[in-house]
Amino acid sequence: MLELSDILDARERVRETARHTPLEYSHTYSKLTGADVRLKLENFQRTGAFKIRGATNRIATLSDAEKDAGVVTASAGNHAQGVALAATRVGVDAKIVMPKHAPNSKVEATQSYGAEVVLDGADYDEAADRAHEIEREDNRTYVHAFDDEYVMAGQGTIGLEILEDCPEVETVVVPIGGGGLISGIATAIKELQPDVRVIGVQAEGASSAAASLDKGERVSLGGVETIADGIATRSLGERTFEIIRERVDEVVTVSDPEIAVALVYLLERSKTLVEGAGAVPLAAVLFEKFDFEADETIVPALCGGNIDLNTLTNVIVRGLVETGRYLKIRTVLKDQPGALEDLLEIFTVHQANIYAIHHDRTSREVEMSDTEVEIELEMRGPEHVDTFLADLRSAGYEVDVLV
Repeated sequence: MLELSDILDARERVRETARHTPLEYSHTYSKLTGADVRLKLENFQRTGAFKIRGATNRIATLSDAEKDAGVVTASAGNHAQGVALAATRVGVDAKIVMPKHAPNSKVEATQSYGAEVVLDGADYDEAADRAHEIEREDNRTYVHAFDDEYVMAGQGTIGLEILEDCPEVETVVVPIGGGGLISGIATAIKELQPDVRVIGVQAEGASSAAASLDKGERVSLGGVETIADGIATRSLGERTFEIIRERVDEVVTVSDPEIAVALVYLLERSKTLVEGAGAVPLAAVLFEKFDFEADETIVPALCGGNIDLNTLTNVIVRGLVETGRYLKIRTVLKDQPGALEDLLEIFTVHQANIYAIHHDRTSREVEMSDTEVEIELEMRGPEHVDTFLADLRSAGYEVDVLV
């Protein structure tokens, strides 16, 4: 099983490639939660995610013959970029299989680091099947995204940095996909400071770890669905499952709306961009998915910042909806002069800012003398939304909340 010595060796191998990323106190999240929250900003890592650590360590251990034959891997995006850059730096040919619907930004970034990209499969697991075919066809070395001790050891260097920069840490919160990141971090932390808790977090739509721990054996999901594409795997690895079972204190899950809220908070309050998987640990803290004491020193590991801009737009809107900052409603007005003005008087009283108004006189769901109106609004929070809607309805308007 992975040991501390493996991680210490990995630190020397990755030192020139991977950055020692910042760890910063957050007044905002400490005030919101009552804990002492320090953010491990691994989204500032080269390639935008932690994966460069494990990929660099694995490729550094290849024999000369393996380097000549090249490497292959499967990835939803971040591991792809890590392998591409690590391989290019030492002159090793890399072929990366990514799911057909991988974010275009991650595909282009992987290609820019010098790898050949093959798009195949609906998700990570199907992409991995194709990558293993290429492994056999081309006699390449397969660089596993998580179930490889060299890869885990490289990711574990984050644990060393957390303990060096925050020796008073009491709890570290880490996202789980296939389990390589948390396996490495938990090994480093438990061997150096065994009293420090390690909490794993998964998205509800890809929660194989929690199910596996409950059952006592690895569980493979039939499919996954989450905005946290970086951790959207159907199952843990064989090696990572054993390490998680032995060294991780607790595994919790967060919903996509909770992930969206955490991402929006990071953008607005911390001026920090993360992807869905990167927001997962903070979501677990903000929504109190595990118990912690007042002033407990908690380090959420923000594992990556590679988010597609189209996805980011959708996530921001969802985050604003969840926090009562954005509202879209539909109502019916008489199709006559002054009807809209009467409605807008209530908007003015509540200072509800209008983004857009759309009239539909052709809807079959309303009388020919009426018009259907959809309105997008900027609001100030849940209480503002509740009082605004209550006043609209008390004034006789039938209101449907669309988002």
